[in-house]
Amino acid sequence: MTLLKKVLYLLIILLLMLPDSAAADKPAYIIYQKDGRQAAYSEFAAVALTYPVILFGELHNNAVAHWLQLELTRSLASDARPLAVGMEMFEADNQVLIDEYFSGLISQANFEREARLWNNYSTDYKPVLEFARTNGMRLVATNIPRRYASAVHRNGLEVLEQFSTEAKRWMAPLPVTVDTELPMYKAILDMAGGHGTPNLVYAQAVKDATMAWFIHRNLYGGVRFLHLNGSYHSDNYEGINWYLKRLVPEIRILTITTIEADDPADIQTDQLQKADFTIVVASSMTKTY
Repeated sequence: MTLLKKVLYLLIILLLMLPDSAAADKPAYIIYQKDGRQAAYSEFAAVALTYPVILFGELHNNAVAHWLQLELTRSLASDARPLAVGMEMFEADNQVLIDEYFSGLISQANFEREARLWNNYSTDYKPVLEFARTNGMRLVATNIPRRYASAVHRNGLEVLEQFSTEAKRWMAPLPVTVDTELPMYKAILDMAGGHGTPNLVYAQAVKDATMAWFIHRNLYGGVRFLHLNGSYHSDNYEGINWYLKRLVPEIRILTITTIEADDPADIQTDQLQKADFTIVVASSMTKTY
């Protein structure tokens, strides 16, 4: 074997070894399917393109989850089917502001000053919103206004009936059915040390029901709907998923969740059952707040 052939042979061996070495180095995140198989981003996006509704469960301060939300928005927008994006971050009565801003009627400064934005808006949500705006997409404020959820927390579900007809435009139709036996709602009471009142669950449920309602209301014109929410609002196919299935039983919903682990490559299958895809992010990853 000539020297040149030996060099080429060694280079080929090194190149074949490189992907495994790189993958085993320090992956920032890995996307998993429920059966434990890892999925490349391209496969993940291709599956999302086969669903009319995608619930992307985030950890609110996780930079990787927010970056992947933006990338998935871009991927879905490249398809011929129109895309709408909904956000838990925006309370439903902010829809007027969003529409005015997207129409160019008000300035970005006025929009951001009046929209009751979360502290991490500029780093985590603004990129998606601005992508939607510049590409003529619909962006939907889906969450119940915080003041109404707080009223439920203090006074129970029945208090919603006392609000005006105008106020009721920004919440799910009443009465809101709540199954307090759903595991996610039972867990809320457990986290309160078993001493929490059902109002804790009701406040969470009216958020879930309202987000499902506004997703449902915007499923027209053949649109595909990507919803960005805290993972606890859609994990285990409960929360938003449960309420949306009550509204449209036959609808196909893809769920995505985000978790953290010291080593994203060291995951057991039982950790991957909360959603169709689980994004496992290195727990040492920088947080946005």
